[in-house]
Amino acid sequence: MRALVFADRSAAPLAPLDEQYALGLLPIAGKELILYTVEELIDAGITDILLVLSEHADKLEALLGQGERWGARFRFALSRGGEPPSAVWPRLKQDGTPLLVLRGDLLSTPRVAGFLERAQGLAGHVVYGRAPDARGSLLLLRSGAAGTGPMLDLLCQARTPGELPAEIGDECLVPLDGAELNPLDDLPAYHRANLDLVAGRIEGLKPAGRELALGLIAGRHARVSPRSLRQGQAYVGDRSRVSAEAEMVGEVMIASDVIVDRAATVHDSVILPHSYVGELVEVSNAIVATNQLIRVDTGAVLTISDAFLLGQLGGDGDGADAGAPRWRDRVAGALLLVLSLPLWPLALLSAALGRSGPDATLMHTELLIGNRHSEPPVTSRSGRVFSSGRFGTAIPVLAGLPRLLAVVRGDLRLVGVMPLTPQQSEARSEEWQRVRDRAPVGLIGPTQLMLSADAPLDECLMSDAFYAGQRGALKDLRYLWQGLLALFSPRAWQRAGGPAD
Repeated sequence: MRALVFADRSAAPLAPLDEQYALGLLPIAGKELILYTVEELIDAGITDILLVLSEHADKLEALLGQGERWGARFRFALSRGGEPPSAVWPRLKQDGTPLLVLRGDLLSTPRVAGFLERAQGLAGHVVYGRAPDARGSLLLLRSGAAGTGPMLDLLCQARTPGELPAEIGDECLVPLDGAELNPLDDLPAYHRANLDLVAGRIEGLKPAGRELALGLIAGRHARVSPRSLRQGQAYVGDRSRVSAEAEMVGEVMIASDVIVDRAATVHDSVILPHSYVGELVEVSNAIVATNQLIRVDTGAVLTISDAFLLGQLGGDGDGADAGAPRWRDRVAGALLLVLSLPLWPLALLSAALGRSGPDATLMHTELLIGNRHSEPPVTSRSGRVFSSGRFGTAIPVLAGLPRLLAVVRGDLRLVGVMPLTPQQSEARSEEWQRVRDRAPVGLIGPTQLMLSADAPLDECLMSDAFYAGQRGALKDLRYLWQGLLALFSPRAWQRAGGPAD
C-alpha cells in the first residue's frame, strides 16, 4: 500500500509565522507537524509515501529527506497552493496500487491503523473514513476506483458534507467520530495544539523527550531545572536552556534552541525555535517567534527591537549552546596544554627574573567571566566567573599559558570574544557593548590577535561585537590558524612594559 499525503494548505491565516513556516513545519511539542503524520503511517506499516507540498517545499523536503531515516521511501510533488486535490491528481500518475489519501498539515489523534483494520472487512473500491471535519478524513482507494478527483476534494472541506459522491456508499463508511482534530486554522488553534499535547489532552500523542519531573519533559541536551516549573506542565525542546531562576507556569511549550534567561516568566505560552527570552521578561498567553511577541487573545503582533528582551538565536554558535563548553575545544585545549609543557619552566624562569618590588609574584590570579553556566549567573547573562592564573612575565605568550587550563575545564573556547573581568562586564552601559555576549568567550579571537594589550575597553568591545555579528565556522578556523602563526611572531615574544593584569 502507498500513502498520498496532502501538506499544501496555506499558512497565511497564521501570519506572521507563515513567513518562515509551512503548516507542516510548525513545531508541536518537540516535532514538526508533518512528522506526526509520517510516523503514524510508518507505524501502520506504510513506508511508500508521496507528499504534495507547496509553501516552503524545499524546507519540508530537507526535513524529511528520502525517507531513509525511517527505512521508508518518500517522493514529493508540488501544488500551486490553493489547488484542489482533484487538480493535482492527474499530475501524480498513480499506477493502481492501493492508496491511502489523507492530509498531513493538521494534528489528530492516531487513526490510520484502526481505520485500515476496519476497512479490511468492507467491500468496494473506495472506503471513506468520515471525520466531523472532512480535512481529517481518510480515503482508501483500491484498484479500479473511479471518479477519484471529486472524492479527493473532500479533504479540502472544513465540514463533512451531508451528501457524499456516489462512489462512496453507506456500506463503505467508517466513522471517525472519536478522533480529536486540530486543523490549525489560526494562531489560537496552533497555540492550543501545543498546550493540549504538552498537557496530555490528545490521546495517543505525547511530547518527544525524557521526563525530568512530574509535568516536565525535556528534549535532547536540554538544560532545565525542575524547580523552574512552578505549576502545571512544560516541554523544553532539544538544546534549549531555561535558567533555574526563570519560571514556567501553567502549560508551556519551549521549542528547540531557545534560551529563557534568569527571572523571566513564561505562562501558558509557546516559544518557537531560536528565540531568546531576556532577563525579567514576562510572556503570558502568547507565542514568541524570535523577536516577535504574538498575543493569542487579541492577535496583536509586537516586534521587539531590544534584543535583550526578545531576540533571535541563530547561525553557528548563536543557538542555545552558543556559550556552552564543547568537547572538541576541551580535547584540543588538552592537546595544546601537553604541547606547551616545555614552555612552563621558561615562563617561571622569566617571571622570576622579571620580579621587582616586594609585591611581585611568580603568578597572578585573575577573575574572568567564561562560558560555563552558573545557577544563577553571577554577572553576565550566561557565563560564570572563574579563576585563572597568569604568569608574572612581560612576555605575552608565556604569561597567558595558564589560560589553557580554562579551555580544558570548559570555561573558555579556543576561539571567541575576549574574556572580561566582572568589573569590566558591569561597567558596560550601552546596548551595543553587550552584543558580544551572543558569542562564546575564547582563548583567541580577532580582538586578542589584532588589538594591543593596552587597547581601550570600548575598542575591544567594538571588535568583539563585530565578531559576534559576523562569526562562522570557517572564520573561526581562520582565526585559529592565525593564532597558531602568531606564536612565532615577534609580538608574541616581545616584552611589554610590565605584566598585564
